[in-house]
Amino acid sequence: MSESQEIRHADGRVELRAPEELTASPLYNHDLAPVAIGKRTWNTWDYAALWISMAHCIPTYTLASGMIAQGMAWWQALTTILLGNLIVLAPILLNSHPGTKYGIPFPVFARAAYGTTGANLPALMRALIACGWFGINTWIGGMALQVFIRALWPGWHDLLGISSYPTKGFENTQWVAFALFWGLNIFIIFRGMELLRRVERFAAPFVLVMTAALLVWMLKEAGGLGPILERSSFEPSAKHPSLMGVMIPALTGTIAFWSTLSLNMPDFTRYGRSQKEQAVGQTVALPSTMTVFAAMGIMITSATWIVYKDPIDNPILLASKFDSRLIVGIATFTIVIATLAVNIAANVVSPANDFANAFPKKINFQRGGLITGILGIAVMPWELLKDSDRYINGWLGGYGAALGSIGAVLIVDYWILHKTELDLRSLYVTDGRYRYKNGWNIPAVVATVIGAGIALLGAFWEPMKPIYDFSWFAGFGIAGTIYYALMRAQGSASKNR
Repeated sequence: MSESQEIRHADGRVELRAPEELTASPLYNHDLAPVAIGKRTWNTWDYAALWISMAHCIPTYTLASGMIAQGMAWWQALTTILLGNLIVLAPILLNSHPGTKYGIPFPVFARAAYGTTGANLPALMRALIACGWFGINTWIGGMALQVFIRALWPGWHDLLGISSYPTKGFENTQWVAFALFWGLNIFIIFRGMELLRRVERFAAPFVLVMTAALLVWMLKEAGGLGPILERSSFEPSAKHPSLMGVMIPALTGTIAFWSTLSLNMPDFTRYGRSQKEQAVGQTVALPSTMTVFAAMGIMITSATWIVYKDPIDNPILLASKFDSRLIVGIATFTIVIATLAVNIAANVVSPANDFANAFPKKINFQRGGLITGILGIAVMPWELLKDSDRYINGWLGGYGAALGSIGAVLIVDYWILHKTELDLRSLYVTDGRYRYKNGWNIPAVVATVIGAGIALLGAFWEPMKPIYDFSWFAGFGIAGTIYYALMRAQGSASKNR
């Protein structure tokens, strides 16, 4: 590429000199275009606030509780969460770099490794998983909104009776609350990224302060920390006889928890003022916030054992038990804000861009977000949340294998093969260096399919179950190795022609 087509700044960031020349390309639209330097305004606090608000969510609160329910001691659960987040931080930071350097979102970045057409494979895989997470968090947010409305209007829950379909036993007004929370998400999507940034900045400190207040109140009511924190070692059961049999899938699940963001962080870092600011903000906020918030959830759950004679690891259920309607309202409003912040940032921004990448001239960010919302309902999130085994070992472990494979291909391609140097213009044209073979880079596709396939095989074939327990690691290692070998062999073959 001619240097005249790029502007390379002293801090290493790159932008196109005349991006308007690409508007006719079928691979270009406004939402996928590289962000101009003048519009890259996110600083260290913006990225820290992003992770703080995303980590302050119900799935984080209950993640450790699910491990404890399987027999782990509190310190074993927290160690697993901390270790998992330190591990996943590495691919997050590695894949954040091209976003800040080139101002490009994840699906455009994926074109460098998979090809201008092939990038739709990892983008749509990531998008479908995000739709599942969108559904999960929207269901949780709807439950919190249901309790919040009930605090304001005591007769709300009996207004429409009890449902018999699609899931028995729920109040019909629960489905109304679910729809209202879904609509609130869609409203913010249509308002754009700047409103999202404001929501994240407000949600981060607000949710942390309110959760800390709840912790102080529960410890005062309980007069101590409770029996969960008295358990100092693993408690085996017939279903979970060994610590490692629980810890390894839990570690994989913890990594998979944010492996979605390990791919699509360019969607956010494309707005970064500098590599240092985005890296520091993420490094400080992610592992510390996840561990601290999970610890707060454990302590609150343990205190409920004393106060209510039952460990309540669902903060929505806990909030509903308070006598004061004001306290119930404040607590559930906090949960609504927390869930809204994580849902938009973690589960809408990426698939909206991914769907736009598949059809750049027909789908923009808002339409992509609407598709995400519709598919989020179709996955029936109430079924995914029925028990901790299904959630941790099934949902998290299953998609972790696929995303680990994609992450490995992206990292090997950008850091080892391309040495962080991309042809920015070629990412947006059909006849550039990333066309490969009819728009597909076959080694990337082969490596992804084989890596994910082997890692997932244990979910269906018992002899491979030990590999499935390491699904993210297996997918990452296998796909990365195969991709590097195939690309080197392809390069050698080209030189010998």
